[in-house]
This record gives sequence, C-alpha cells and structure tokens, in this order.
Amino acid sequence: MFKDLDPILHSQLRLAVMSLLIGVKEAEFTFIKEKTGSTAGNLSVQISKLKDAGYVEVIKQFKDNYPQTICKITPAGINAFETYVKALQTYLPK
Repeated sequence: MFKDLDPILHSQLRLAVMSLLIGVKEAEFTFIKEKTGSTAGNLSVQISKLKDAGYVEVIKQFKDNYPQTICKITPAGINAFETYVKALQTYLPK
C-alpha cells in the first residue's frame, strides 16, 4: 500500500531545492540559498548529494569577474521528483 520514499529527496532542504528547480528548471546558487533560508555550507553539501544522485547538474562559471554557480534539474531529477510525489500521495487519506 505505502510506497518507499526516495531517501535522497526525503530531506527537507534537498526537497526544497528540487521543488524550486522543478518550477524554474535552473537557478543560481544565491537564489536557492535565499529562497530556502539555508547557509551556504549546508546548501553546498545538499546540492552535492543531489548532483551525485544525478538529479541536478552544477555549472560553475564567471559572470562579470565573479564566480557564479548554476543548478539545473536533470531529466532523472524530474522523474525522481515526480515519483517521490506519487509515492508520498499513497500516505494521504483518500
């Protein structure tokens, strides 16, 4: 009856990051940090876990001589998020 929940997405901050990216497809690290209220260090660790799982792509570049980090949701990330939401719905009463 109940489906297993993806342990990668079952973290509050990682789920928040994925929820943001599912809507915008890609975002700057600073935007994600601001929207989630996370510290830079914690966010960096959680994004690395999402990257290692293949759910996000991290692009590091320079913009006006300043480092810029872009996080982009991957097709695998979209699929994992949709699967997670469907699994979570099995826990809700009908």
